[in-house]
Order: sequence, then C-alpha cells, then structure tokens
Amino acid sequence: MLINKIGEFGLIERFRRLIKTDSSVIVGSGDDCAVLEFDKNNYLLFTCDMLVEGVDFTDKDDAYLVGRKSLVVSISDIASCCGLPRYCLISVALPKGTALEYADRLFKGMLSIAKKFKVNITGGDVSQAPQITIDVSMLGIVEKKNLVLRSGAKIGDIICVTGELGGSILGKHLRFIPRLKEARFLVKNFKINSMIDISDGLVQDLGHILAKSNAGAALYENLIPISKYSRNLDDALYGGEDFELLFTLPRREAQKLFKKPCNFKPIGEIVSKKQGLRLIDRKNKEKTLKIKGFTHF
Repeated sequence: MLINKIGEFGLIERFRRLIKTDSSVIVGSGDDCAVLEFDKNNYLLFTCDMLVEGVDFTDKDDAYLVGRKSLVVSISDIASCCGLPRYCLISVALPKGTALEYADRLFKGMLSIAKKFKVNITGGDVSQAPQITIDVSMLGIVEKKNLVLRSGAKIGDIICVTGELGGSILGKHLRFIPRLKEARFLVKNFKINSMIDISDGLVQDLGHILAKSNAGAALYENLIPISKYSRNLDDALYGGEDFELLFTLPRREAQKLFKKPCNFKPIGEIVSKKQGLRLIDRKNKEKTLKIKGFTHF
C-alpha cells in the first residue's frame, strides 16, 4: 500500500498509536503544540514545522520572505495555544549550487522575525539536499490558566476567526503576521474554549476542533469574511495557509467581545455531533460540508 492511500492524517494517526509518553507530557501529538510540564504556574509549548521548496514556496519567491515564513508558522502554533514563543532551533538543507546571497537573505528573514517576536535562535543544523528544506523546532511558554487547546469547544459556543480568509497563495502565506497579540488579548479578557490556527483550510481545521471536542458545527455563509484575493467561497472554506486563528467561546463571552471595536468575526456556532458540519447559505438552506482541505498526500 502507498501512503497516499491513507493520506497525511491517516499516516500521522498510524504513527501516533505507537507513541508512548511519560507523565511530564501533558498533551502530546494531536494539537498545535505539545504541552510539557514546566513549573508551578507554567507549561512549556513545543512545536515544529518544515518548509519544502516546491510545496511551501517556490524558487521564484524572495528568500527573505521564505526565511520569515519558516519561523512565523511555528509562532502561529504557539499563538493558537495562547502562549509566547521563546526559543528555536533551525535546520536548513540547501542544494550545493545555492548562491551565498540567497542563503544570507534567507537567514536575514529568520533574524527579522526572531527579533520582532523576541525568539532566541539557539542553534540548528545545515545539510545538503536536492531542494531547499527548512525545519524549525520552537519552544514557548504559557501560563497554566491560559492554555487553550483544540479539545474544549462546547455546544452553544460561537465560532470566530481573527481575519479574512482565502486567496493566501497570492502572497499572504509569505507575509502573514502570526496572531500572537490577538490570542493573548482574548485569553486574558475572555473565556476561550478552543482554538487552532488555520493552516490547512477553515473546514479542515475546524474539523480538528470538532473531532477533539466531540461536536458538530453550523457555519453561516453570509458571515464568513472572504478576502478580496479569494476567487470564491470555496477558497475561503478550503484554501489554507491563511494562518488566522479560529476559536470558540461561550455566547455570553462573544456578546462581551463584540461590544468592543475589534477585527474578530463570528462565523457560526458549535452544535451537537449528530448534526455534523453544515453550511447555512445566503438563502437559509443547509448543506453538509465534507471535511477536506490541504493535505500532503
């Protein structure tokens, strides 16, 4: 059997069933970050992301922006658990014929983001490969009282996003700002039940929250904030690489949130699992959404 027969998430689940951890691992594989015991008041957050030429960027993209992206995707994971990034290791594989100027610009992009978000680059590795590959492992910290995972959505929660969706392939995926400030604002002022960053598409990433929370959802077409770069609704639902935060909170908390001027957008509500995932269109007609989005296999 080939791996594309079981798909990316099937392969991950196949490996996850074999993993055993000790009591210091509070949350292992299956969320945006692993959550590790640290001290009386805080957890460590641990995440990693790999960027591969031809998959996550092209040889025509500015090396500075590629280097930038290699860190911000991991910072976005830390943000979705409402933590703060602190340390990272960077491993880079480059073809032998890579220009030194390209490598310099790649690293300058990394340094710019590390400085902006106060991340310490503490080392890494360099190797040779047929195509450029960058792997970043990042540690963050979150107060135990502020940790938010995918698994806490409750029936009646309002589903929200931090910005517009769709069309990121036209450039946003290389230039996005991780929603760290927004996550910290939310968790310090409201009761947030669940959160994830949208990397593989709204529907697929919402599906992760629903699976972990044993719930269903109703999305309202007229509320989904579609980017001006999006070709259509499907781009916003399935396109991926938006890196906005998708979160749920109790209705009373949402009412408090939307009394204040903000860029957060309500797009639906959490319902019972038996109702599945549904889209209510502009004519108030319902249709079941198939959970799909970007996958590597």
